[in-house]
Amino acid sequence: MDFKARHLQLLLADQPFDFEETALALFRHQAAHNPVYGDYLQQLGRDPKQVSRLEDIPFLPIEFFKTHEVKTGSFEPEVTFYSSGTTQMTRSRHQVASLDLYLRTTQRIFESFYGPLTDYVVLALLPSYLEQGGSSLVAMVDYFIKQSGQQEEGFYLRNHDQLLQTVKGARQREKKVLLIGVSYALLDWADKLKGQEDFSGVTIMETGGMKGRRREMIREELHAYLKKGFGVEAIHSEYGMTELLSQAYSLGDGLFHAGYTLRVLLRDLNDPFDIRPDIRSGGINIIDLANIDSCAFIETKDIGRLKPDGTFEVLGRFDNSDIRGCNLLIA
Repeated sequence: MDFKARHLQLLLADQPFDFEETALALFRHQAAHNPVYGDYLQQLGRDPKQVSRLEDIPFLPIEFFKTHEVKTGSFEPEVTFYSSGTTQMTRSRHQVASLDLYLRTTQRIFESFYGPLTDYVVLALLPSYLEQGGSSLVAMVDYFIKQSGQQEEGFYLRNHDQLLQTVKGARQREKKVLLIGVSYALLDWADKLKGQEDFSGVTIMETGGMKGRRREMIREELHAYLKKGFGVEAIHSEYGMTELLSQAYSLGDGLFHAGYTLRVLLRDLNDPFDIRPDIRSGGINIIDLANIDSCAFIETKDIGRLKPDGTFEVLGRFDNSDIRGCNLLIA
């Protein structure tokens, strides 16, 4: 069995595994078989054989997904995901060898926090993602809708009245309702509702992003506005991005819990190569074990705060970085 087959078997088996050992093995594999990443390591003068801790791994700046084909090995992508953004922006491209791996991983991560998808009616308010196309978020939500086995329509653009009737119908059937939406679209609907409808028991999950449609808001302000508009006690959040195949979720307290294939490390704000366990606020670096066919070690443009238990907050973005992705609100 080759390395990729062994790695996938490890990820998809419902058994615990040693994250650090798995990540270091994947690092050595990608250093040897990912031309872009290997070149980057060579330019840094880093010998993969000398890397023995996660903190020693050089993380690939996320901008490379805009300018290069970030691929491990040779394959024809089954699907290519594109980042969101305005027409003036260069969109990141993530070429995915196996859509099935992405979908199965996302389902396992979601269900580890929220329970079986078959318990839910999944509804989506993601107009900009639907209009631009190539969205990994849309692919994930579409899969969730199909796995739920629901009879209701799942995706909505701006037809709020129909969406409201769908929510009411699902609640009458005593089904759990998950409404996942981009921040500005949820705000638009909350403006219309003005707290006059009963959404108690509905899980409202925002994915971040104003997309230039509304002014940026700190997360506390956004969540307070949405809680008032929808009449709920908490707003949940999803943290993911085009360049990743794994997600983290906040269950309403602003703290993100990473999926089993994902780990967050922080780097010093002024030195991207200074990665230490004792850094509690800094730039977010992500290890995504599901990224076996691209690069699993990503230096994002997000700034975060890491808790001792491994949960994390997203505080904002570095200056001059694109307004894109999920949960990029300044706090």
